[in-house]
Amino acid sequence: MLKDNFNDLFYLIVVARERSFTRAAAKLGVSQSALSHAIRGLEERLQIRLLTRTTRSVAPTDAGEALINSIGPRFKEIEEELIALTDMRDRVAGNIRITLGEHALHSTVWPAIKPFLDAYPDVKMELTIDNTLTDIVSERYDAGIRLGEQVARDMVAVRIGPDWRMVVVGSPGYFSRHGKPQTPHDLQQHNCINMRLPTLGGLYAWEFSRDGQPMRVRVEGQLTFNNLASRVEAATSGMGLALVPEDCVAQAVSEGKLETVLDDWCEPFPGYYLYYPSRKQHTAAFSLLIDALRYA
Repeated sequence: MLKDNFNDLFYLIVVARERSFTRAAAKLGVSQSALSHAIRGLEERLQIRLLTRTTRSVAPTDAGEALINSIGPRFKEIEEELIALTDMRDRVAGNIRITLGEHALHSTVWPAIKPFLDAYPDVKMELTIDNTLTDIVSERYDAGIRLGEQVARDMVAVRIGPDWRMVVVGSPGYFSRHGKPQTPHDLQQHNCINMRLPTLGGLYAWEFSRDGQPMRVRVEGQLTFNNLASRVEAATSGMGLALVPEDCVAQAVSEGKLETVLDDWCEPFPGYYLYYPSRKQHTAAFSLLIDALRYA
């Protein structure tokens, strides 16, 4: 039965991914009618409908979704094994897709990526800047990069960066007008620049710790952003206080454009990790990338 259904199951995955018989047929290099006939034959043999077809789109039924979720990773593993065999040649090649946040890219990943790509010109990388906790399996990423505390337990995690900390900053002009907070609770009396959380859409509660004791403070202010660069720019312009990664403002602090406060409440925490599914079979390119990013 497997021999009769193998190609048709692969066709099903591609059609569901593309949400279109036309696009799937083009990718597979078969005619649209042949593809439709293959899927219809699979449904008849299994005696269950796998796809819902409309004039505009195609989507899997509940049964089809369950089947695709079950067999999709196995087809992916076969594909990776074939790629790994190809990589046994002298040439290291392949495509690597990674999702990560903007700070992780600039502070930790980018310095390692350029020499890696220079050394392996046949490797192509796609880096998606996304501050949400993306499901790398369903979205077909090879790996993700997040803080260690955000990595799911069923993933393999490789540390790629040092400890770092968040700091509260404001401009000298702001502090001359409003004074400096002495404790995190004092921030509730200040104009704070908020961050909109990408996953649930709420506002980030500022996190502090002192002598290992954590504290969270909800702050208010006139400005809210969903990206890091805008919060730093607003703080530098004297528009309020911001909680940002220390390395992003180190130069502005050294130049006197920004000042830090509440330093005793801003303790370091473990940095970024590369993570990927435990069942993933590494290509040569991916293994070399892990070595290039690994934090010594």
